[in-house]
Amino acid sequence: MSARIIVPGVESLTHFVGAEFGPGDWLTVDQARIDAFAAATGDDQWIHLDAERAQKESQFGKTVAHGYLTLALGPALHRKIFQVRNCSQIVNSGVDKLRLREPVFVGSRLRLSGKILSVRKMPRSAARVSFDLRWELEGARRPACRAEAVYIYFK
Repeated sequence: MSARIIVPGVESLTHFVGAEFGPGDWLTVDQARIDAFAAATGDDQWIHLDAERAQKESQFGKTVAHGYLTLALGPALHRKIFQVRNCSQIVNSGVDKLRLREPVFVGSRLRLSGKILSVRKMPRSAARVSFDLRWELEGARRPACRAEAVYIYFK
């Protein structure tokens, strides 16, 4: 069972600094998702799309998800384990200290966990929140991805 945090409102975020959340549920990264990401971004390198060639020529022996696909799954995985109520909008402000540490092979399972690093109040009753996020890869000794993600929550 994942530890989900539900914050009652933007003004309460400062009370959650240091709080850890997750891990969330596992998400399988299948070839259809990898193919769709390649089509959306134009990144059609064969190590992502050509299973036969990847089996013969890649050091991985199978197709591997794009690193940016792994990162892009963050917001969807994040909102399942961290929620701020009475929030009119959330803006992704950026990512700091991004590391792609393990390849995510086709068929791999990912889940997200995190910690609130800091909260800074902003104008218009908004709050800038910095998270330490870890994309856990089933069976791996370290996260597939780790980053400090920054979101702005508006009341």
